[in-house]
Amino acid sequence: MADKQTFSAPDGGVAAVERAFSIMAALERAEGPVALADLSRITGLYKSTILRLMISLEHNGYATRLRDGCYDLGPAAIRLGLAYERKNALRAHVLPVLQDLVGRGTESASFHVRQDGEHRLCLYRVDSHHSTLDRVTAGETYPMKVGAAGRVLLAFEEPASPSSAAIIAHGWALSLGERDPACAGLAAPVFGAAGLLGALSLSGPRERFGAAEIDAMRALLMPLAADLTRRLGGTWPRFSAA
Repeated sequence: MADKQTFSAPDGGVAAVERAFSIMAALERAEGPVALADLSRITGLYKSTILRLMISLEHNGYATRLRDGCYDLGPAAIRLGLAYERKNALRAHVLPVLQDLVGRGTESASFHVRQDGEHRLCLYRVDSHHSTLDRVTAGETYPMKVGAAGRVLLAFEEPASPSSAAIIAHGWALSLGERDPACAGLAAPVFGAAGLLGALSLSGPRERFGAAEIDAMRALLMPLAADLTRRLGGTWPRFSAA
């Protein structure tokens, strides 16, 4: 939680805007409407500050106050989502790849992008045909520093650690129980004309990630990540065999 006395904006930013964004982030991540007291606890902002910012957020449709006094996202959030889908060509390219992977019998397929310094966003997800699944959902955020997709995103954007060097060399990352002891994941990068776009990931129960299964999924994942990269205008690096 942010310190109520020291909440500040990044260099060049505007503190009031950052505070409003923190309120929007809290509403977005909540399972349902959020009471004022809970918003204050989550964001670290005084209730009086939240109430002032809510005037502008409600006026512009980004938040709404319900009859019971709780707050939730407003209709402008839906408009932003629809505008993003309309302007972003990723969905049309990525979803068929996820469906193709699952259709070939892999674990659940997803596409992750960086959201901020600490979190990644699962942008798209197609569940596998298996009866048991891992807990990954499109639209949810996950830690950057754990999980195969997060490790891939960090490796190609912040190539400093020894683990990043191995991922950069071979072009894929494996995670066995990092984020959830019962789950595992395998991920590869996808590049666009301007560089890294995201991570293509296969994830599911750890018990189904034996050596043979990992090799089989990697043999499917890597060529599709390379093809997706080329179709999105990127350049697929020459990775070493692993």
